[in-house]
Amino acid sequence: MAKKQLTIEEKLQAALVPAEEQPYKVPENWCWVRLDKLYRVNPKNENTDDDMRASFISMANIDGGMASNFTYEIQPWKQAKKGHTQMADGDVAFAKISPCFENRKSMIVEGLENGIGGGTTELIILRQPNVNKKYTFWLVSTEEFISKGRTTYSGTVGQQRISMDFVKNYPVPLAPLKEQSRIVARIESLFAKLDEAKEKIQEVLDGADLRRAAILHQAFTGKLTEKWRRENGVSDDSRETSNVKSICNSLKYGTAKKSVQDGDVAVLRMGNLQNGEIDWGSLVYSNDQDDIEKYSLKDGDVLFNRTNSAELVGKTSIYRGERPAIYAGYLIKLDYKRDKIIGDFFNYMLNSPKAKEYCNKVKTDGVNQSNINAKKIGAFEFDVPTILEQQEIVRLLDNLLSREQSTVTACEEALTTIDTLKKSILARAFRGELGTNDPSNPSAKELLREILSA
Repeated sequence: MAKKQLTIEEKLQAALVPAEEQPYKVPENWCWVRLDKLYRVNPKNENTDDDMRASFISMANIDGGMASNFTYEIQPWKQAKKGHTQMADGDVAFAKISPCFENRKSMIVEGLENGIGGGTTELIILRQPNVNKKYTFWLVSTEEFISKGRTTYSGTVGQQRISMDFVKNYPVPLAPLKEQSRIVARIESLFAKLDEAKEKIQEVLDGADLRRAAILHQAFTGKLTEKWRRENGVSDDSRETSNVKSICNSLKYGTAKKSVQDGDVAVLRMGNLQNGEIDWGSLVYSNDQDDIEKYSLKDGDVLFNRTNSAELVGKTSIYRGERPAIYAGYLIKLDYKRDKIIGDFFNYMLNSPKAKEYCNKVKTDGVNQSNINAKKIGAFEFDVPTILEQQEIVRLLDNLLSREQSTVTACEEALTTIDTLKKSILARAFRGELGTNDPSNPSAKELLREILSA
């Protein structure tokens, strides 16, 4: 017996989301629709031409994300076989596998040879030519969609997939067609302004290392304290050229013994030397009393990283006595003469562009790491001003670099704010809260009727 054909009104009622299941209120002329009633999900290739070829789109090359340019790379030709899931120009595709799903790897499919393409099994494809394709793209980029999809993950950690039941039953807030276009235009207008601001902020961040290097260069070439020397009657010739070996009592390698996860005293390793200071995260420990006595650090000690990657070897930090600690074998304690040089001055100097350039020149490169031994760092020459001028240099550097760090922090916070604003804009867009809705537009139910009648 043939299955009874549903009328358009029956199809409409089956497609609409009941009031009690609607996630939030939308404008009167919108409607809530089950996703798989509105879109063809993972449409199959209906072409019967055996010679038809399809472009293959790799998920790895999809830019996607919350951006207004939808670019991706089309891979070499594949056979377009009947019955295979295929894409077509105008489809919206998004990743269903973590972490790509959370990172909003999605796209609008455009520019395919023969108008057809294949994709990886990690993509979900939505097809509905009667809905604005960018409206669909932004819908699957909303935090609402991502956060709810994340709760349906199953499979191996790092390769988890969202549930197809979630996708098919997801309630879509469908706006009238003209309103869809207005929403897309408003999203892209607001995003363009935010992207412009983001670009300018990023330029400031990108210049942070250069600005820091310039400040340190001025400090150790004497330019930063030119005015101070004039005001205090200090001659420009008061600086003496010395080297690390001469300014130190000893250059002492750290312990070679294996550390433990829990113990009496922290053991500082190369990863604990960050930006001239000690990072107290990811600590290991020692219970060896001989080592604790032999390698114990005191307030103001300067540690030099003798072995690391080519980019990081030679980084230096100062220990400020925050907690008892010793140091590991990949570090050298520079036991400087405290009547000749100030620890902070010494630390700043060894992180200066001149010191970095020297370390890069004298390092010995291995397969996976580089090394600078005590003899080589001991030979590094630099100008040593009077103690009073060193104090002034440290004071100025503390001030200038603190301001620079405040700028960097403010920029990073601003970038986070921009990303938050984008999520907020998308959330408001699909609630009809961007001020674009025209109540006189025909109800979205009429659009849905047309779609269901096709």
